[in-house]
Amino acid sequence: MNRIALSLLAVLLAAGAVAADLTDAQRAAIEERIKPAGESCLEGDNSCGAPAVAAAPSGPRSGEEVYNAACMACHSTGAAGAPKVGDAAAWADRIAKGTDVLYVSGVSGVPGTGMMAKGGCVNCSDEEVHAAVDYMIVNSQ
Repeated sequence: MNRIALSLLAVLLAAGAVAADLTDAQRAAIEERIKPAGESCLEGDNSCGAPAVAAAPSGPRSGEEVYNAACMACHSTGAAGAPKVGDAAAWADRIAKGTDVLYVSGVSGVPGTGMMAKGGCVNCSDEEVHAAVDYMIVNSQ
């Protein structure tokens, strides 16, 4: 049994030595293939090699944009007990508390429920969350 194990170990070590003996061209080809995403070019992509262009911020997103990006998952299905947009009965008591209370819930979340701070939208500003809350209120009255 020990002879088999030692033989297997010797074969694996020999195979490893062969794999490590690469030419510079082979190493460069491997490094090119395993570059992180965004640093590699796809065959036929004519934009490769051009300097990256940062998207200019176009200002705050609208309430509908934020709703579609972050809020819709729960507020269109009722997931985790979220009131569905358009369900006037589910929103009536919430709307009666006032928009300031809803803004705080949107920005800070609601402890003990599935509503997390900013609905999980980590790149949303408070003003964008307020706009999303306004969008949901208007569409739920």
